[in-house]
Amino acid sequence: WHEAKPPSSSPVGVEETAAMASNGSGHPSHRAGTRVCVFGSGSFGTALGTVIARNGYTVTLLTRRDDVANAINTKHFNPQHLSDCQLPPLLSATTSAEAALAGVSFIVHSIPVQSTEGFLEPLKALIPAHVPLISTSKGIHSETLETMAELVPRVLQRQQPMAFLSGPTFAKELVNGNPSGAVLAATDLMIADRCADLFHCSVFKCYTTNDVIGVEVGGALKNVYALAAGAIEGMGLGVNPTAFLVTRACVEMNVLAVAMGGRPHTMEGLAGIGDLMLTCMGGASRNKAVGARIGAGEPLSSVLESRQQSLAGVAEGVATAPAAVRLAKRHGVSAPIIDAVAAVLDGSAGPREAIMTLMQRPRGEDFATLVRRETEAHFMKTHTAAPLGVPATVWAALALGQAAVLAYVVSRRSRS
Repeated sequence: WHEAKPPSSSPVGVEETAAMASNGSGHPSHRAGTRVCVFGSGSFGTALGTVIARNGYTVTLLTRRDDVANAINTKHFNPQHLSDCQLPPLLSATTSAEAALAGVSFIVHSIPVQSTEGFLEPLKALIPAHVPLISTSKGIHSETLETMAELVPRVLQRQQPMAFLSGPTFAKELVNGNPSGAVLAATDLMIADRCADLFHCSVFKCYTTNDVIGVEVGGALKNVYALAAGAIEGMGLGVNPTAFLVTRACVEMNVLAVAMGGRPHTMEGLAGIGDLMLTCMGGASRNKAVGARIGAGEPLSSVLESRQQSLAGVAEGVATAPAAVRLAKRHGVSAPIIDAVAAVLDGSAGPREAIMTLMQRPRGEDFATLVRRETEAHFMKTHTAAPLGVPATVWAALALGQAAVLAYVVSRRSRS
């Protein structure tokens, strides 16, 4: 990193981004007194810290490396990640957890899922119990099958206010101020709104939902499907199979999310199809890059070793795939694409063999029919009874009958 030089100028759009940072919920000068700590100084942590700091908040990155902290604090650039980007003055860094968490109002967690337990364990006494922790980690714990909403409370040994950010957001484009959008989920929508204000501005639209399960499942599984998309590209199979994959994958992860308690239509939004498209088709996708090398014939162990040496970032899909297989079985969901990816990763099938296995599956109904059926089943499960104990189907029939009678009366009157 010693050869890295600080950027000579800000990326295109940064000046405009800083000038338009306020989203109307408060002047930046009032926000500077609100301290935000970001766990992790990787690409995404650095990018989100930059977005928040440009919105006028005081941000501190908690990093393990003294050299990274010194470069950010003295030269306003991260020598390890996004090193050509100028960082805002309100963004600083430290290796001291005590200093980073002192007087903090929000915590943004940008540590990989598989490393989260080891990272949080020594900090649990320092993290204020009332401070919202915003997870940007996407994956499923490889051993316990926990989502972040389950893992964090277990490690902290308490219920922590939490929110979950997900959507089609490459780190470099966020720093460059490219128009982007994401979803922030929390069971308490008031917490979701407070947390969304950190990110929301004229170039980053941050929407809210309380479907935590759907947002987390979409964020985790899209990494698995991106491995498959990369393998397709690595084998030189064109774009037809990629479009086929993305369409089918969206349905597959929707079925699993609904089985786990998520809402049927979350996968139609930014946390579902939006993030899936970016990760499967975007050139900066880490999981897609790993899949492409596997598709080209390189062993997984070699791919992961070289990425670790080059600090290319963690491809969460590698650990998530086998965990997702077990999760789908736990909930009685058929997930053939996830099964195929896991088979390639563990060496029990080659990429071409996995594709042929998928293509030889029996023909069935269109995917849209499956989604409709799952949606109807979910509705009936959650609306089995209505006022007076009458089943929802009866009320629906009565409503349709009433509408028909009203239409008949209106038509008779119009004739007379």
